[in-house]
Amino acid sequence: PAVGSAPGGSASGGSKAPNTSLFVPLTVKPQGPSADGDVGAELTRPLDKNEVKKILDQFYKRKEIQKLGADYGLDARLFHQAFISFRNYILQSHSLDVDIHIILNDICFSAGKSHVDDLFPFFLRHAKQIFPVLECKDDLRKISDLRIPPNWYPEARAIQRKVIFHSGPTNSGKTYHAIQKYLSAKSGVYCGPLKLLAHEIFEKSNAEGVPCDLVTGEERVLVEPNGKQAAHVACTVEMCSVTTPYEVAVIDEIQMIKDPARGWAWTRALLGLCAEEVHLCGEAAAIDLVTELLYTTGEEVEVRNYTRLTPISVLDHALESLDNLRPGDCIVCFSKNDIYSVSRQIEIRGLESAVIYGSLPPGTKLAQAKKFNDPDDPCKILVATDAIGMGLNLSIRRIIFYSLIKPSINEKGEKELEPITTSQALQIAGRAGRFSSKYKEGEVTTMNREDLCLLKEILNKPVDPIKAAGLHPTAEQIEMFAYHLPDTTLSNLIDIFVDFSQVDGQYFVCNLDDFKFSAELIQHIPLSLRVRYVFCTAPINKKQPFVCSSLLQFARQYSRNEPLTFAWLRRYIKWPLHPPNNIKDLMDLEAVHDVLDLYLWLSYRFIDMFPDASLVRDLQKELDGIIQEGVHNITKLIKISEAQRLLNLENVSADSRSRLPGTLKSQAKRMRGTKALGYRAAEPPSSSAEEKSLASRLVQQGLLTADMLKQLEKEWLTQRTGHGRDRTEPGTSSKGSRRKKKEPDSD
Repeated sequence: PAVGSAPGGSASGGSKAPNTSLFVPLTVKPQGPSADGDVGAELTRPLDKNEVKKILDQFYKRKEIQKLGADYGLDARLFHQAFISFRNYILQSHSLDVDIHIILNDICFSAGKSHVDDLFPFFLRHAKQIFPVLECKDDLRKISDLRIPPNWYPEARAIQRKVIFHSGPTNSGKTYHAIQKYLSAKSGVYCGPLKLLAHEIFEKSNAEGVPCDLVTGEERVLVEPNGKQAAHVACTVEMCSVTTPYEVAVIDEIQMIKDPARGWAWTRALLGLCAEEVHLCGEAAAIDLVTELLYTTGEEVEVRNYTRLTPISVLDHALESLDNLRPGDCIVCFSKNDIYSVSRQIEIRGLESAVIYGSLPPGTKLAQAKKFNDPDDPCKILVATDAIGMGLNLSIRRIIFYSLIKPSINEKGEKELEPITTSQALQIAGRAGRFSSKYKEGEVTTMNREDLCLLKEILNKPVDPIKAAGLHPTAEQIEMFAYHLPDTTLSNLIDIFVDFSQVDGQYFVCNLDDFKFSAELIQHIPLSLRVRYVFCTAPINKKQPFVCSSLLQFARQYSRNEPLTFAWLRRYIKWPLHPPNNIKDLMDLEAVHDVLDLYLWLSYRFIDMFPDASLVRDLQKELDGIIQEGVHNITKLIKISEAQRLLNLENVSADSRSRLPGTLKSQAKRMRGTKALGYRAAEPPSSSAEEKSLASRLVQQGLLTADMLKQLEKEWLTQRTGHGRDRTEPGTSSKGSRRKKKEPDSD
């Protein structure tokens, strides 16, 4: 069987039956009264609806008719849906076309002259009206034929390219050697997986006197004073040009060709870049697939193997307690909650930590990396997600996996909780003891003793060879589909396209769930198909409600032909924004940063409608500074958020309010003993500690501030008074009211 075939695809190209559950029936309205009257009735006689219903039921039950329908692509499901629509059309129309009226009349009244089977041509005509895909299946198969992708890039096929694969683990110097070739060439393109990496090469290139432009989805920087394009460009892989000729091209992290969502961009770069030399950097697991793909283009692959420049060892003991942290340690978590929890625990121990996770703006990540790397900064611990696996130069002595379970999205778009892969573990572990850092030897371990054996097992497994490369339908292909299916929604078009598509065995169609999510979000907004397609390819985080509603709002403004000006955008995001007071505020600011990214991304596709990119970029830099301030004080924000949760009076019943200090005391004890929130078990209290009020102890621990205490005092008084009034009916004492509390309500 074909490896990685798309649904509906095959290596041989043999067409399989389509998934008809994707065919959404169109509505065909019954015919109203005709200006010419009922011509069929005048030529024959009016039809008896009861007789017609009986004839139609006979037609439906005929096995020969069902078999004939199947020959025309109507499986049982489509046949049933088409029949229901056909029957409603016949029975609800005021007048029918003459030909069908005469046939029905003959079947009803002229015994033997016509047979119920004679309705089939009319039924089939109706079925093709409600399921237009039946009429053009062969055309759709041709349009969605994704076999032989190398032929999509005639410019690259017109030259004989030299391909060099720099293979090795992290910190082996493979990318360094490829970049040296890039810098010494007359012209070159660097294609990276992250904006941060594109920025790094952009800055490195210009610092070494090689003029280099920057091109990412959200940013274009031309360094030549006359506005001409420089001979070198650093870009994110999705943005590379497959028509511009270069002397040298570098494609970084080539193993991402297998990525379920983004793999298509590496496939496009690998097959399409017009460069005399193409340098690939990545894991050995991609060598066989790359060699196989380029065999079909007649290009040979030269493999250069690299070994790690500095040693790395897996320790025989877990960290077990944060008391055992040392300078240069990096704790890797796979959820934001763990990041917050661990940061807070570290702060309780009187240590400072830097924090890096995926949704932080690039500027904030760089600022946190700089703080951690700075030998003069007291911050010596890093708490991070796997976002550190690429794009940041960090001086790490030891990687500590807080957990080995990572949420992921599978090929079907479903969320899974599974141990990290060998490839992921090697990528993260490889950040310890880098050649360019002050720690020349790296160490790796886990937080929990029970995870250590699993980590060793994962790291010792061979990395599975990559079997298939990603593909993605183009805007032109979707437009041709829409030409044949003009009344089908974009989301449904994509489903049908993937179902009809045929791919060679070394390819798969990427997961298009994010695209479909956006398509469904803006479906009701009137846009041309090409504009709709562009909006749907905009990279958004669908977990962020504000970002999703912004895509909708931007599309709505666009459809009204109302330019999204800087003044409008400031009002929309409620600028000016202030430093965050708690974690929720910080997350809200991150979402606003994503919205500004979305604006900038769209501004390069629709410059007239998103005219103020430079002003928005300045605003985004200002926002990045505000977020940096929040992340710098993250433990303070976590502390306040915890205190707010701890002291949420809404959940405290009126009866217990009078004993509130005791409730708080038990909650605080529970929190201190909760591993999930990361508190150390409290020391046995001394006699003097027992005498202290709980409030003063909470203030001492940093869970309460003096201002919060004053505010709490006011709230307690207000709420107690309010509840007292609520519970006391006229003429009844509150004491009596409390006595009645346990009795069932009279009503």
